[in-house]
Amino acid sequence: MKPLSIKKKVLFLILAVIGIVAASALALTYYLYQHLYIDKQIDSLSVQGKKLAEIYHTHGKDTYFTDRMKWANDSSQANVIFTDDPMELSSGLPFDTNTNDNLITFKERQKLLQGETVVLIREHPQFHQDILGIAIPVFSSNDDLSGTIFLSMPLSDVYEPFVQIRLTLGISILLILLLIFLIGYKSSNKVVQTINKMKEIAMEMESGDFSKRMAVTKNGDELNQLSRSFNKLSSTLEKVEQHRREFLANVSHELRTPLSYMKGYAEGIEEGVIDQKKGMRIIQDEATRLSRLVHDLLDLAQLEGDSYPLTTEPIVFAQLIHDVLDQMAFIADKKSISLNRALEEDCIVYGDSDRLQQVVRNLLDNAIHYTPSGKSISVELHVLHSTAELRVTDEGNGIPKEDLPHVFERFYRVNKARTRKDGGSGLGLAIVYQIIKKHHGTFDIQSEPGIGTTAIIQLPHATFNESSPTQ
Repeated sequence: MKPLSIKKKVLFLILAVIGIVAASALALTYYLYQHLYIDKQIDSLSVQGKKLAEIYHTHGKDTYFTDRMKWANDSSQANVIFTDDPMELSSGLPFDTNTNDNLITFKERQKLLQGETVVLIREHPQFHQDILGIAIPVFSSNDDLSGTIFLSMPLSDVYEPFVQIRLTLGISILLILLLIFLIGYKSSNKVVQTINKMKEIAMEMESGDFSKRMAVTKNGDELNQLSRSFNKLSSTLEKVEQHRREFLANVSHELRTPLSYMKGYAEGIEEGVIDQKKGMRIIQDEATRLSRLVHDLLDLAQLEGDSYPLTTEPIVFAQLIHDVLDQMAFIADKKSISLNRALEEDCIVYGDSDRLQQVVRNLLDNAIHYTPSGKSISVELHVLHSTAELRVTDEGNGIPKEDLPHVFERFYRVNKARTRKDGGSGLGLAIVYQIIKKHHGTFDIQSEPGIGTTAIIQLPHATFNESSPTQ
């Protein structure tokens, strides 16, 4: 069986609501008519009849009682009569007709004889219309049953004043139901259109097109919030897809280049057109470059995963930096670059020693590559408000302002023309960013074109009474 569409479900829900409201309205009108209006008429007739009964009890069947009976009959909608014999109500009285049908039943006559008031709603035996009647027993001053006061009125007279009320109420309910239906139908159409549009865009997203967006208005209803969330998802997926394509293109380019060099020089050596010693040196250089690239890619993939483990221990950060500086000193000396250090020796951090060495090495490697010969690089370490701050400042050409937001992206290089010469993979800063993130720290780059660049690392500073942070 084919499942119902959302539109049909919403319409069925609207119709169900309308049905419930209509049934409730009918029940309400019946309640108002039967239990309020008719009961009110019964109470009114009862009060009127009991007052007449009290007058009879006090004055008997004299002129005063007769006048009051006449006044009651003329001034109200009810037909008021008095009979000395309750048994007369078994015939067509009080309408002076000849009929063998009973107006009241035997049990009701017995109640009257016992002094109880009888209320009846039934069809009159002659006029064939429903009447409302109240028979009230009348007692003399000696408390003897002397007769019955009978007040009656056609139910049409009771119903007539209520017709306008019911008509007005019915029209009001009809208008309300119509309004509910129109609002519900319009809302359901809006919901269905929004969902269908999302479905249409989602199908295009499946084919790789993430450019489409939902139309969003200024009002803040749930559908607009859903559309905004959907657009945000589409935008995020578009960026992910763009980065994926860029990543694949960059990886393909980075892998293709050293492989092409290695293949070309191997063929040249085999054919004897390239000096074997020179060719093997270039092949080794390209193999080293390829190995470093693959290693960096694996490193980055591991670091970007949530489950990558870090070996956390207290580290004398200054000593670690000294060790890396000593290792890099030979490379800096070859370019006549001086390494100036100002390190706070008692700075302790919790972290992975190997990974933090990788951070310092990558930053120094970048600084040395982009610092001209004869210049200097400054390495500073200070503790500021429970934070260990490492600054590596070079005197290179700097980074343009428009490139700064992208320096942490994979394969991003500011000076793309020098990448082959410098030998960088474009992954160093991305690896640094991920390692520092794993250590709950921050990594920032500040640069002024023509002046230099400063890499700033901030890590939580540890004291001896602190425990290792949770990773």
